[in-house]
Amino acid sequence: MTTTLRVVFDPSAPGVGPDVVGASRELAAALVTTAPNGCDVRAIVPSDGADETVLADGLAGLDRLPVGSAAATALWRHGLRAGAGDGLIHSASLAAPLVKHDRVHDHDQTVVTLWDTRAWDAPDDLPRAESAWARAMLRRAARHADAVVVPTHELARRVADLAPLGDRIRVIAGAPSTSLRVPSDEVGRRRAVGVPEGYVLMAGSVAASDRLRTGFDAVVRSGRDTAVVVIDAPEGEEPAIAELAAAAGLPERRLHVRGRLDVFDRAAVLAGAVAFLAPSDTTSFPWRTLDALRLGVPIVAADSATHRELLLDGAALALGDGESLGVELAATLSSTVAVDRLAVLAADRGRAFTWMGAAERVWQLHAEL
Repeated sequence: MTTTLRVVFDPSAPGVGPDVVGASRELAAALVTTAPNGCDVRAIVPSDGADETVLADGLAGLDRLPVGSAAATALWRHGLRAGAGDGLIHSASLAAPLVKHDRVHDHDQTVVTLWDTRAWDAPDDLPRAESAWARAMLRRAARHADAVVVPTHELARRVADLAPLGDRIRVIAGAPSTSLRVPSDEVGRRRAVGVPEGYVLMAGSVAASDRLRTGFDAVVRSGRDTAVVVIDAPEGEEPAIAELAAAAGLPERRLHVRGRLDVFDRAAVLAGAVAFLAPSDTTSFPWRTLDALRLGVPIVAADSATHRELLLDGAALALGDGESLGVELAATLSSTVAVDRLAVLAADRGRAFTWMGAAERVWQLHAEL
């Protein structure tokens, strides 16, 4: 008898940004590869969703809902299955049929994932409907989920404060894309993107203005006449980010703001950085910081619980203010030995995060349930 694990794939669900879409694809592919004997993987997608060739190779099949993404998420929020059926269901987001089921007698399971708590900690950074949906789905998860996966122990502690989940909170970290590697044409890609050679790299948007401002302040205080490249900025935010930089004393000629890059351009831009600066102290999973780890980019990061847990000795940590980060950045960039050492430590730590490892832990979780 075959045991089937069905993964939800709905890239249009509330709160499912590009990184979570990528995580859903990567996890599905890894679940297929690591499936134990007698187990296979299918996908649950809305009627207007992707086909299985877009999701992952090797799926046993695809179960298409009778409704589209908007209707499915609305029905799930109100406790209806939306045609998803039962059995073993895993979602890399909160989008899932969180309804009453019998795990003991019918062996039905539903597991969802929460990557951040912005809907509670920074609701103004999100559309109101998205925040409300996340809060409603976590309430449903507290009633009906067999487990809620989070990527860090620090986030687990925060989620435990938000919902009575007890030991149903499980920690399984995400990972960079398996396609993230420095391309052979990295120099040409950086030229096409329009960034100089040798710069401090950050990621962020106006929604994270405090963290960007801290980063700009750190670069200025470091005393290094280094260019700064900011990636993942939504279209149209360039002037606002330039104002943040100017207010910190960073001249516009040294600032280069770019949007979200595909995985190969992103790898090329990461490879061209003299350091990756991570001033964030939130509990959100730091996708770009993990990318920098994977590629062995020297990292200077705010000393937060999340960074201590994920980065260990793979980064130089400093207090999360501009002055402290600036001092650490200056110390790092002033020594070739320090840069090389951080690069080696980052790459070594980066090997700890893989989607294959995450998939094996997901299979173990469902087996334990």
